[in-house]
Amino acid sequence: MAKTQDFTTVIKDMMGSFPVDTGAMDDVFKSTVTLNEKLSNVAIEAAGKSAEISNKWTKDTLAKLGEMSKAKAEPADYAKAMTDFASASAEVAAENMAAFAEVAKKVQMDTVELMMAAGKDFGAEASAAMKKATDDVTTAAKKTAPAK
Repeated sequence: MAKTQDFTTVIKDMMGSFPVDTGAMDDVFKSTVTLNEKLSNVAIEAAGKSAEISNKWTKDTLAKLGEMSKAKAEPADYAKAMTDFASASAEVAAENMAAFAEVAKKVQMDTVELMMAAGKDFGAEASAAMKKATDDVTTAAKKTAPAK
C-alpha cells in the first residue's frame, strides 16, 4: 500500500524561506498615528475658534438685550429699541457666519494639505516596502532554487 507523503515540513520550510518584514507595518502604523495627530490638532483648533466666536456672539447678544430691556420714557422708544436690536443682531449674525466660514475654510485647506503630504509619504513608504519585499523574495528564491 502506498504511503501519502507529509507536506507539512515542505510547506513550513518553503514559507520560512520567504521572510516577512514587519518593519514596513510599523512604519505604516507610525505614519497613520502621526497623520491622525495632525488631523486631530486641526479639528481641536477649529473647535476652539468656533467656541470663541460663539462665546463672543452670545456676550454681544446679551449686552444688546440688556439695552433693549431698559425702561423707556415713550412707547415709541420701545419700538425703536426693538428695531435697533433686530438690525444689530442681523449685522452681527452676518459677521459671525463669515467668521465661521473662515474657520471652515482653514480646516479644509489644512486637511487637504495634510492629506496630500500623507499621500506622498505613504506612496514613498509603499514603494520602499515593495522594493525591499521584492529583493527579499528574490534572495529567498535564489537560496531555495535547485542548483543547475
